[in-house]
Amino acid sequence: MDNLDRITDEILVCAKCPLHRTRINPVPGEGNPNAKIMLIGEAPGANEDRTGRPFCGDAGKVLDELLTVAGLKREEAFIGNILKCRPPNNRDPRIDEIIVCTPYLERQIEIIKPQIICTLGNYATAFILKKFGLKDKILGISRIHGKIFETESSYGKIKIIPMYHPAVAVYNVNMKKVLKKDFEILTGQIGSLR
Repeated sequence: MDNLDRITDEILVCAKCPLHRTRINPVPGEGNPNAKIMLIGEAPGANEDRTGRPFCGDAGKVLDELLTVAGLKREEAFIGNILKCRPPNNRDPRIDEIIVCTPYLERQIEIIKPQIICTLGNYATAFILKKFGLKDKILGISRIHGKIFETESSYGKIKIIPMYHPAVAVYNVNMKKVLKKDFEILTGQIGSLR
């Protein structure tokens, strides 16, 4: 039977795309295996590559602050990325890398069975909306952030909430207000979890 430990073990030795040659550590994701909420980003950055942990650099500090706004502890959620290895110089994920790497994430979703998936940034949002049959809803993150999309998954109803990637607040402090507002939307949804 598939489980999160098995997926992590596979990711640690994965050589399915060239990113394994330049990584220090893959970043499988971490958090509560029974999480009701999953947060999915784009790809590990330099700090994540060094530690093997998701969102542990400056963007991670912003994310921790936003989770507090939502009334959520980091260990209550599961945090991952669509790519498990850092692209060189933090470049955008390539389509071939996304195709090869996302089956790991899809298996993680099937095991965790989250009721809410918060997508952080354009790449994660496009991938998750497409995966859950909402391809027609894909627009730039500036147009759909903070909206709630309800759909069906293999295990029941699921809500997808696209948000800006926390890194935007690292580069533009004014964006923190927008991010906080989006995470307040998440607060309202937490009460409805079964």
